[in-house]
Amino acid sequence: MARPKTDLPPPEAVRVLLDGQGRIAVRVTPGARSEVVTIEAGRLLVRTRAQPEDGKANDAVLKLLARALGCAPSQLELLRGASARDKLFRLAG
Repeated sequence: MARPKTDLPPPEAVRVLLDGQGRIAVRVTPGARSEVVTIEAGRLLVRTRAQPEDGKANDAVLKLLARALGCAPSQLELLRGASARDKLFRLAG
């Protein structure tokens, strides 16, 4: 059985959440039933199937965030929150 397509908001809606320095705050739910990126109350929420072990959830969030922003994963850098649910990423360029 194929996995359902990941729900993503339009890249323009996600880019609006970037601050003046290209940073974006993300609230993560690892181990979710489906992979979803949503915007609620001006905040980006990411649910991923990956478990929070050995950086698997961080890698999955990075890839989902890159898809949501319409950029390459190599353009994103995790600034804060490697072991927390609240993370801060920076978009290069």
